[in-house]
Amino acid sequence: MHTFLSEMEIPTQALDQAIKRSKEVAETYLAAIEKEAKEMGVACVAVYEMNDFPYEAIIRLAERKGCDLIMMASHGRRGVRGLLVGSETQKVLTHSKIPVLVYR
Repeated sequence: MHTFLSEMEIPTQALDQAIKRSKEVAETYLAAIEKEAKEMGVACVAVYEMNDFPYEAIIRLAERKGCDLIMMASHGRRGVRGLLVGSETQKVLTHSKIPVLVYR
């Protein structure tokens, strides 16, 4: 089986390996974040979720977990470019019923 992405054929085995590696990297980062939060006395539950549309996954997970705030980072740019936030952050801001705090 093959997957087509942007008119490019990707063998299933390569795609599976990339997904596995991505999950491993994410879990490593999330474990470090949970550890640091715990050391600082901050409650933290880190979750890995894969989705073709990250903003949808962010909103759905926040709703499912009963969050009262979604916090996201902007790119931290200045000037005219600083007025824009990342595309996923913008989508969360646009579609979420939960308040969103954007940190720069």
